[in-house]
Amino acid sequence: MRRAMQAAEEAVTHHEVPVGCVIVHDGHIIGRGYNQRETLQDPSAHAEMIAITAAATHLGSWRLEDSQLYVTLEPCPMCSGAIILSRIAEVYFGAYDPKAGCCGSLMNLLEDERFNHCPSVHGGILAEECGAMLTNFFREIRSRSRKTIDIDLN
Repeated sequence: MRRAMQAAEEAVTHHEVPVGCVIVHDGHIIGRGYNQRETLQDPSAHAEMIAITAAATHLGSWRLEDSQLYVTLEPCPMCSGAIILSRIAEVYFGAYDPKAGCCGSLMNLLEDERFNHCPSVHGGILAEECGAMLTNFFREIRSRSRKTIDIDLN
């Protein structure tokens, strides 16, 4: 999870929401990503999607069986779907996402037995630290917005 947190910190340097993800296979990181929606102007450029693509490229296969995904924020519906379709074996996430989380917060897509693949899911890993990264990021954005408004009004 610490490596995913490092990726999330990199997102902040690019003015992106600090979500980071790594995918591990046979004890080695084979995929890494951080949110890049603003940079790429792509709504699908979530940390998990970028890491899954990198891992599939590394293995030369879309099947990421026997791999573990670590992400700092509970996956959304899109990322949960990609996790299922790529057949990742285990998912570990940090902070819960009450607005978009699909690993227990809003629903649990990953453990829904109606799908052809169900990874094991472990949430709340370093949740306070992962959540603090997000809280601090949005607090800073709101602070900058208020300063801009104050300057414009004077």
